[in-house]
Amino acid sequence: MAATRSRPDDIRAGASSEEPSPARPGGVPQLASGTSQSASERGLGPGPSRSGRAGAITVGIVGATGYAGGELVRLLLHHSGVRLAGLQGRNREDQPIAASHPHLGATGLVVGRTIPEADAIFTALPHGAAAELAAAITARGSALLDIGPDFRLHDPADYPRWYGFDHPAPELLAAAVYGLPELHRDEIRAAADRPAAVIGLPGCYPTVAILALAPLARAGLIGDLVVDAMSGVSGAGRELRQDLLFSEVNESVRAYGMFTHRHTAEMEQELGQQGERGGLGSRGANPGVASVDFLPHLIPMTRGILATCHVRPTRPVTQAEVDAMYDEAYRDEPFVQVVADPPSTRHVYGSNLCRIWARVDPRGSRILVLGVIDNLVKGAAGQAVQALNVLFGLPETTGLEQYPIAP
Repeated sequence: MAATRSRPDDIRAGASSEEPSPARPGGVPQLASGTSQSASERGLGPGPSRSGRAGAITVGIVGATGYAGGELVRLLLHHSGVRLAGLQGRNREDQPIAASHPHLGATGLVVGRTIPEADAIFTALPHGAAAELAAAITARGSALLDIGPDFRLHDPADYPRWYGFDHPAPELLAAAVYGLPELHRDEIRAAADRPAAVIGLPGCYPTVAILALAPLARAGLIGDLVVDAMSGVSGAGRELRQDLLFSEVNESVRAYGMFTHRHTAEMEQELGQQGERGGLGSRGANPGVASVDFLPHLIPMTRGILATCHVRPTRPVTQAEVDAMYDEAYRDEPFVQVVADPPSTRHVYGSNLCRIWARVDPRGSRILVLGVIDNLVKGAAGQAVQALNVLFGLPETTGLEQYPIAP
């Protein structure tokens, strides 16, 4: 299914969604016609043809009508290396994108029912749905970049505990890369050489918390950890729910997911690995990340996340040491800014930036780290584009150069 446009071919776009896949027998979306061709027959060959390949990358999006989908369209409209192969959405049959995203109506894009053939497929679906589709998508030679949670956790046993389903593709899960480029850039690049390239993109809360805390974890400094975070309402997706109505959310702040929030597993997994990457040898080097105390809050704004991370260090540490750790970790990162003053979500609104502020409490024994991102960009669509760029050997900032929006 090729996306229909009412403008010239210089318009390139993509999309994503939090919505379920369209129903057909077995609950699996239809593949585009011609999908029986092998990757080599389609000229996509696995491996090196992904990284540094000539010509535009063809991209398809499965689940194209949610908030993250609108952000993918907005970002990829200005991506010089991408050509849209098609959009797929739940119970859509050649529906103009304006029906889901009126602000993008001038693109003339159309959302259909079939999964397009493309070099790369983004999936933005409820948990469990992308995992059911993954084998069919990768068998065609397409790289899979899942914005949902189905390929974030390395251990299949974690899925029944945190998401309530048995993972249907454990062999693909074993080869999947956690798609946080700042920490796993080399692994994402190496995935280009695999016949089945699967990137499990991080959740929004874990993105900001992991980036905020990784330098401390690498140094073995996290003895005890509390992540107290606040998110705008768009992070809950587009599903019609009573607790997300304006009258329920406005002029109110609500804590939720106490002790059970699914993103806790990602924080524990990734921060635990950072001690090993720092040469500390044991996941026990940071006892505070073995059981992260994570408390999210819903606040009455549209987008943005602020994470306040309270760390009791494993040893005394000075501000100069902390400054040196964060400078070494992020001075060459295009999207992470270590700042001198506490950041606010407005400082990154509409951008792929993460801003971090880290201070040793002069009155006590804690380190306080603040991190902010736009949950729909660095926390979802922007990070997906960033990972796509790394996977296909493009400059990492391509399509993501926009500054934050203010006021």
